[in-house]
Amino acid sequence: MEGDRGVVLATERYGSAESWKYFGKDGVMERRRDGGESESRGKSIVGVFKSVFLPQGYPESVSSDYLQYQFWDTMQAFSSSLSGTLATQASLKGVGVGNQEATVAAATITWLLRDGTGMLGRILFAWRKGSKLDSEAKKWRLFADVLNDFAMFLEILAPYFPAFFTLIVCTAGIFKSIVGVAGGATRAALTVHQARRDNMADISAKDGSQETLVNLAGLLVSLVLIPLVTDNPILTLSLFFLFTTLHLFANYKAVRSVVMETFNEARLSIVLQQYLTDSRILSPAEANQREPVFFEFRKQVPIKLGVRLQEVVQSPDELSLALKNNNMPFLLGLRNGCVCVCLGPEASVHDEIRALCQAVWLSSMLREQQSHWDMVHESHKLMDKIFSPFLKGVEAAGWDLKRTLLDWDEWRVGWKTKSN
Repeated sequence: MEGDRGVVLATERYGSAESWKYFGKDGVMERRRDGGESESRGKSIVGVFKSVFLPQGYPESVSSDYLQYQFWDTMQAFSSSLSGTLATQASLKGVGVGNQEATVAAATITWLLRDGTGMLGRILFAWRKGSKLDSEAKKWRLFADVLNDFAMFLEILAPYFPAFFTLIVCTAGIFKSIVGVAGGATRAALTVHQARRDNMADISAKDGSQETLVNLAGLLVSLVLIPLVTDNPILTLSLFFLFTTLHLFANYKAVRSVVMETFNEARLSIVLQQYLTDSRILSPAEANQREPVFFEFRKQVPIKLGVRLQEVVQSPDELSLALKNNNMPFLLGLRNGCVCVCLGPEASVHDEIRALCQAVWLSSMLREQQSHWDMVHESHKLMDKIFSPFLKGVEAAGWDLKRTLLDWDEWRVGWKTKSN
């Protein structure tokens, strides 16, 4: 059949989608699509859907975990949209919609107080926790969605406590403002991870299109739900808990599906502990599966990175002890039950990784009955021995060592050594 069409002059393909061939016959060049007519029509429909809702160049232009994450993110957005409808209905009822005794002024004041407290909460949260959102994006992403569900639960309960209605909705407003900051910032961090061609804007725009489609579907379902739940608090709460359960499950699966190739403290600690146990390097997929996605309130030995010098040493003698067996651009010490790391201005990414490796080892050895400076010196000797093969191993396993997501503070210290 191709012989009748002529000689194939060239072929072309749009990304990993459909392909075309150029035939030459009797001085004329003809362009034809590969595959049959029905197959081409099917590919055309799929191609339109991809171009509308998926980033250009998908799947090569995004990370391998993109589709799984977006599926679960879509599920959680749909259930959250339905829960939000129930919460909005309760809020409107609480401010007096449908109540002839309610005044416009009272409703407006309640709404303004809710928005005002939310704005203050947004500023305070961004100030206190903004720098933590990159290094622990999964935890804060899941935390934001749990808090959002709790805020909506408060809004549903508020009309049944009219004396405390304003206080309850203001509290819910603060929680939702925190959700807005944490959810938006962590979504940006995940977008950076997903973008494999520096196409963060395209991924973000298509994520917005996906979310709009989901919210539209949620709106249509809500039009059916609202007449059923009106003046029926038992059904309202039952549906809310059903949607919340689905929302939390989908969020958990979403953050669990993310496979980040850059080190944060948790992932580096997991990989190092495994290497110290049996000399095996975990791949990014293995380490991400072990990474905790809930906050741990009983963390035994905190690690502080990028601290001031006085948090590591407090006398010239202690500075000498910190520099013993140490030719690295960082200092380690133990202070008030914390492992503190003081970083020099010339430290590289590899130096930052080594510093945290030593801090992780120290935090695991604090139970030993040994002088803490002796333990610091031992950590230098251990890393001198194992760090180079460990670094080569993690790079070969697929980890990105060009940058890290370690939570360093901004203090940088230069110190005098015996050589200078």
